Amino acid sequence: MYRCFASQLISALLLTGQVWAVELKRDSLLDIYVWRNTSDWFGGFSAIHIAEGGERLIAISDRSRLITARINRDGDKIIGIEILGQWPILSSNGRALKGRAGDSEGIAVASDESIYISFEGVHRIAHYTAHNTNTRVLPRPREFLNLDRNGSFEALAIDNRGRLYTLTEKSRTLRGDIPIYRWDGSRWSTPFVLPARGKFLPVAAEFGPDGRFYVLERAVAFIGFRTRLRRWEIVNDAPQSEEVLLETGSGLHDNLEGLSIWRDGQMRLRATMISDDNFLALQRTEVVEYLLPD
Repeated sequence: MYRCFASQLISALLLTGQVWAVELKRDSLLDIYVWRNTSDWFGGFSAIHIAEGGERLIAISDRSRLITARINRDGDKIIGIEILGQWPILSSNGRALKGRAGDSEGIAVASDESIYISFEGVHRIAHYTAHNTNTRVLPRPREFLNLDRNGSFEALAIDNRGRLYTLTEKSRTLRGDIPIYRWDGSRWSTPFVLPARGKFLPVAAEFGPDGRFYVLERAVAFIGFRTRLRRWEIVNDAPQSEEVLLETGSGLHDNLEGLSIWRDGQMRLRATMISDDNFLALQRTEVVEYLLPD
């Protein structure tokens, strides 16, 4: 997340050692792994993608940095994450992205392993075909120009037909719903909206291997962060059967912003999430995994 609110969190984060009651709905916490690295570029992770049965990780930071890594596991526990490479995300002109233009937030990996990235400082979606290559910015409709400056495209997902879906963190329809924008390869449309509930704001989205649409949401509380995970079945461009899979109290997790839904070797449905530490010493990078119901 573009860190305009970072200073406002410092006093609250001093108290995040306290954990409030947590409500878990048919899910199971598998692991909380604290990922540490001393490199100056490390941190600020806003999106994650898990591949190869849970062994490979792709992440981006909100300072336009792409990271690939190998996850070492012992059963359901992560015992280490080995960084394989890291690259700056380049503009369409081949320049390193900085400031608002470099506020990269969401990631979607296509079937050809190319990557789409959403940005919220300057509202846009870009296609990134290979590491260290220039991005191609998708056409931007007029609606994108009027979105909240620091509350647009934190979330990005891709369905099994290769269509992209993005949703806004703060901008809402006149009725207060969360608009969903879809790119079908030639044009943008708004096929459906999602209900906004309470103070939670969407920060990541994913189509799971079960075909359902998952949205990770975050709320900033006085003593830290709260996390909520919802999912829907999308039938004829209509969201149905809304479920709340996870809703935590403050302080259980750090600032979870990235989400990946995948099946492990036992065909169990998993959610892997990563936190944005805002490059603050008071926060930390967590990789959190839950077992989800089918």
